[in-house]
Amino acid sequence: MSKKTRHEEHEEHADESWLLPYSDLMTLLVALFLVMYAMSATDAKKFEEMAQAFSSALNGGSGVLEYRSDAPTNTQLDQGKEDKMNSVVAPNTGKADIAKLRQKEQEELEKLKKQFDQYIKNNGLTDLLSTKLNQSQLTITISDNALFSSGQAVVKDESRQLAKSISTMLQQFPNYEVLVEGHTDNIPISNSEYPSNWDLSVARALQFMKILLLNPYLDPVKFSPIGYGEYHPVADNATAAGRAKNRRVEVSILRKYQDVTETTPVTPSN
Repeated sequence: MSKKTRHEEHEEHADESWLLPYSDLMTLLVALFLVMYAMSATDAKKFEEMAQAFSSALNGGSGVLEYRSDAPTNTQLDQGKEDKMNSVVAPNTGKADIAKLRQKEQEELEKLKKQFDQYIKNNGLTDLLSTKLNQSQLTITISDNALFSSGQAVVKDESRQLAKSISTMLQQFPNYEVLVEGHTDNIPISNSEYPSNWDLSVARALQFMKILLLNPYLDPVKFSPIGYGEYHPVADNATAAGRAKNRRVEVSILRKYQDVTETTPVTPSN
């Protein structure tokens, strides 16, 4: 009997050789977009340059890779900072207009100084108060004896009228920034309320400023208290007279139109 050869049926399989290059291509594309994303997050300018290079190389400069960032580049940011600085240093106001404003300011501060000087003279306070006008500000210096008891920051009742008079004169020129500064000598303070001269100077400046601002015509936004402690002396702390000069409160009306290139006449203090 003859044997018939039985052939096993083989299942036909599609050719899958294309999967390997396809997977490689997809991997490269994922890596490419990851690189582009990372670069765009750190430097928009570099990303734009790279995108343009890829576009030019692959499809003549058009397509998905053609990209322009709306975010400012580092160069643009630097230019913006420079423009902002230039706008502060060189405002649009003409030199002639600035000169007029500076002259008006000088006249206003001189007028205010004369009022303070007249008040000091009329009330016999020449030993306790003085004024000085220079290129940056008009300063009223008040001895601590005129305002406070030793080692205290509470303004004496009899001195509140002085603060009221100063506030009344200040209200005539409401557009100026005002600093109220506290100063002490270098003798360490020894009480439980103020652990250092710095604390005492700050408290004195703040308390005096609060009394000034009881005047409803003064704008608190324009006022700032600051304490310097013993670190801005005007006299030698080695003597009692020098220490007395250093213990003071200063009310400084700041100029708005300072000109460091010109010499502003300094009005001597009384």
